[in-house]
Amino acid sequence: MDNTKRLGEENILKLLMQFSIPSIVGMLVSALYNVVDRIFIGNSSGPLGLAGITIGFPIMIIQMAFGGLIGLGATAMVSIRLGQKKKDEAELIMGNAVILLGIISIIVTALGLIFMDPILRVFGASDEVLPYARDYMSIILAGSVFGSTSFGMNNFMRAEGKPAISMLTMIIGVFLNVLLAPLFIFVFGWGMKGAALATIVSQAVSATWIMSHFILGKSTLKIKKENLRLKFDIVKGIFSIGIAPFSMQVAQCALSAILNLRLGTYGGDIAISGMGVVNSLMTLVVMPVLGLNQGAQPIIGYNYGAENYDRVKKVLKIAVIGGTIITTSGFIITRLLPTQLVGLFSSDRELISFGSHAIVMFMLFFPIVGFQVIGSGYFQAVGKPVKSMVLSLSRQVLVLIPALLILPYFFEMNGILAAGPLSDLISFIITGIWLSFELKYLNRKQLQKKEQETVIYNKVSMEES
Repeated sequence: MDNTKRLGEENILKLLMQFSIPSIVGMLVSALYNVVDRIFIGNSSGPLGLAGITIGFPIMIIQMAFGGLIGLGATAMVSIRLGQKKKDEAELIMGNAVILLGIISIIVTALGLIFMDPILRVFGASDEVLPYARDYMSIILAGSVFGSTSFGMNNFMRAEGKPAISMLTMIIGVFLNVLLAPLFIFVFGWGMKGAALATIVSQAVSATWIMSHFILGKSTLKIKKENLRLKFDIVKGIFSIGIAPFSMQVAQCALSAILNLRLGTYGGDIAISGMGVVNSLMTLVVMPVLGLNQGAQPIIGYNYGAENYDRVKKVLKIAVIGGTIITTSGFIITRLLPTQLVGLFSSDRELISFGSHAIVMFMLFFPIVGFQVIGSGYFQAVGKPVKSMVLSLSRQVLVLIPALLILPYFFEMNGILAAGPLSDLISFIITGIWLSFELKYLNRKQLQKKEQETVIYNKVSMEES
């Protein structure tokens, strides 16, 4: 059975698992980069080291945002050209993406290193935390080209239909990071710099693997010297398509900066460290839901276009149930083992005390997050990007940022911790309302289709008689 028929006819649960598992693994692997660094840093440099990497995280988000801007924008254009059987044009676009990734990485590195201290101060670094953040981010920024290339070029592997190789690339990077981080931090005694160096080396290996795949490997697309010249129309197209995910990443960066500043004001460096741990644990739970969401989208989109509305609703239902099971499981584990989970990152009693309280408060409504993520992804799958973007931003930006700015004035630290569940609840309600209207619309369309089929059937029966 070819791929298009599979989407419209094969068992939905089987399809969803086949499409989702590679994405889930890839998402988890991506999250592990951050978690591994924080665990080793917390156990070597203590709460100040954890605060340092948390303060530097918005800069890393910006780095990933530019990688996504180029990678996702160019991949969409490449996929269209491949579908049109225009391989030469697809390779030209990929060549432009390679050059853009290199140029932007150099600019980000230069600006980051020149203005590092002021930037870290803006993101909430205190006098005590600044040296730790500087040690870590100076190396991360110096190796920016490897992270951007690895993240950006990995998309082209999926575009040419090789998600397994794409997944393997990320697994190799994380595996190396897990091996090198303790060696550099504990054996060589390099501390924060060792953690950053382990990350950069692992990203460099991943980037080399990816580039060799497109230069020397058995790839459909090849990186060719003659394509490494920027074309205005191609650059414009890449930026116009990639600007939406880039904007969402920038908004995420703003959120991280505001959160760090509020935490520093009302709880000091310990609060920043503790929320860094909480966010790492939350990310590990949310990433599989995002992978499930990615797997569901092509199935929903195909059946929506084919007017198979029953299958659309079934895919949505199964995905929502799966996402809810994942987030509810994460919620239960954080309720049963909050102290033990935070203790993985540090043995500092004050940090464990704050982190344990923060994880219970901030994840209060976490079981409903799975529904919200899948719901926002549904609208993207059926070609309603405005609704999808509003719902995606509602939880992490549109509600959470105002809550972080307002609630602490009345409730101080508890206001910061209450902002998370409040944004989860409000975004859940908005998603539920929009989805209920959407399901009513699908039911009407389904009824109209059945009536049309009945009219056609009766007309054919009368003609035959």
